Amino acid sequence: MKEMTPFERAVATLNNEQVDELPAYPLACGVCRRLLPGNVTYKEWASDSNLCAQAFVEGFNTYKFPFTVTLEDLSVTAHDLGAHVRMDTENTPFVDGHIIHSMEDYEKIQCPDITKGRTGQLIGMNKIVAEKLKGKTFLIAFLEGPLLTLSQSAGAEQLFMDMFTEPGPIHKALDQTTRMCVDAVEAIGETGVDGMCWDYLWGNYSVLGDAEYGEFEGDKYAKQTNEATRKAGLGLGIHNCSDIPHLETQIKKFGVDVYSLAYYPLVPECPTATKVIEDGYADNCTIFGNLDPQLFMRATAEKTAEETKNLCQEVKTALCKRGLNSHFGIASGCEVPPDLETRMENVQAVMDATHQYGKMEY
Repeated sequence: MKEMTPFERAVATLNNEQVDELPAYPLACGVCRRLLPGNVTYKEWASDSNLCAQAFVEGFNTYKFPFTVTLEDLSVTAHDLGAHVRMDTENTPFVDGHIIHSMEDYEKIQCPDITKGRTGQLIGMNKIVAEKLKGKTFLIAFLEGPLLTLSQSAGAEQLFMDMFTEPGPIHKALDQTTRMCVDAVEAIGETGVDGMCWDYLWGNYSVLGDAEYGEFEGDKYAKQTNEATRKAGLGLGIHNCSDIPHLETQIKKFGVDVYSLAYYPLVPECPTATKVIEDGYADNCTIFGNLDPQLFMRATAEKTAEETKNLCQEVKTALCKRGLNSHFGIASGCEVPPDLETRMENVQAVMDATHQYGKMEY
């Protein structure tokens, strides 16, 4: 088969068409700031739309990623709701001051102006990225979903206890975080990106069962954000790096185009790539997964290439048995650690190994 461009490979994979090779995309986001001149710090990258965008552009220019997911971090929406976010020079920003201290505080949450604050910055960043990379790589914006936005703002432990003691105020707060997400995706739809990936982390059987997840996100709130995503003309993706994800709900019921998941070998119930494909979850959805993100910090390039080779062979076998042409992307199960200790040569090792071992024959 003729060699495809990265974008052609991505689009063909999304449509389960024949591809020259499996697409590879380690979720290299914040770590790509290290490709910029001037030793840009994480804090500078996370605070500047132009620097942030340029890092994603350089990531594509360096590695020729078929997909580019413009993830910043998981504190963006909570920050704009008033949570205090600690932004160290070289660490991923994280919430260290929650806004919920009583049940009454849930009812005080109001949807902010998403054109301002860090959400507005993220929207601006996506616009710049789209101007530079549209048609070269399949562009997917990324944002926390309604329930993750609330858990980041309230504190997950507190939120989950409050869910079962007094759910009413929780639902009022979720109405507001959902409105925030809908407003954001409507604006993102105007930036020129191709898709939207929601982080619906709490669709996780280790935390919530079907009924609980349905009540507090899946049946109402995620439905609204999913519908808004489609209405904005964007492909619909979900990232869920939990150990036991709600695949039936989040893939089949939601009808997503892309699903990014992790693999935890020490958790017996955590599905392998083979299991996900065998059970039909890749029939109508492109699966991203599921290299261990710690490989990029702890492994040699040779070990990373070996793990990538093994995953390529596993996926190709499972796809063939299922009668699928593609519908799978070789990716890390979560973001490549944006640390200074991350080995950039391991990102290249994934790309090179997939070029070599991800070749498809039909």
